[in-house]
Amino acid sequence: MSKGLIKTPEEIELMRKCGRIVADVLKLLEKSIKPGITTKELDEIAEEYIRSQCAEPAFKGYGTDKKNLYPASLCTSIDDQVVHGIPGQHVLSEGEIISIDIGVKKDNYHGDGAKSFAVGRVSEEKLRLLKVTEESLYLGIAQATAGNRVQDISAAIQKYVEKAGFSVVRDLVGHGIGRSLHEEPPVPNYVADGSGMVLKSGMTLAIEPMINAGSYKVKFNSDGWTVTTADGKPSAHFEHTVLITDSEPEILTK
Repeated sequence: MSKGLIKTPEEIELMRKCGRIVADVLKLLEKSIKPGITTKELDEIAEEYIRSQCAEPAFKGYGTDKKNLYPASLCTSIDDQVVHGIPGQHVLSEGEIISIDIGVKKDNYHGDGAKSFAVGRVSEEKLRLLKVTEESLYLGIAQATAGNRVQDISAAIQKYVEKAGFSVVRDLVGHGIGRSLHEEPPVPNYVADGSGMVLKSGMTLAIEPMINAGSYKVKFNSDGWTVTTADGKPSAHFEHTVLITDSEPEILTK
């Protein structure tokens, strides 16, 4: 196992600081998510707060294609957008759901978290999708204990979601996190071959179920970032950065 997967107490404390900023941003944005605000305005609120904490938005400028680096601090994904929706002039409307995904970098370490919100009053199906997705995240986190395997997290999420009649996205997964935003191991939300790494105390994972109301299939849009459901049905996304310990997992972004 790569030494970098196990974090030292000093590294964990730096990640706690990142995680607190992530949690604060999501709490701050929750007050602003209502009909009439644009996703760009939400992005500006988030970036201003992150920089006020002597930290950086981890997503801004992220990517492997130097001609198309991610341009914003948040990912704002609405209705059938699964993840990586780019903030812009879209005005939030009553009945939509929006996933806010935020990464923070401070002192060379990272925190990553996401939450999906209802914009005003939404349909019963969307409310149930939000509820099941969030509950599946906590069921997955409960399995994130030393001695378990990554696939124990995956199985808990998949079983709960599919029993509720929803589907688990296959093309995108959670991940290790620390000095880099994305580290080993991958953390699928479904049981997959090769996902059996044993969890050890000191590992830090970003666990993030991405759940669709319809089919699990997705489309990658021409902007190079936005991912949508293939059938146009809504999707929800919740995420926490979690520390594996010898007892209960610690949520660093709570």
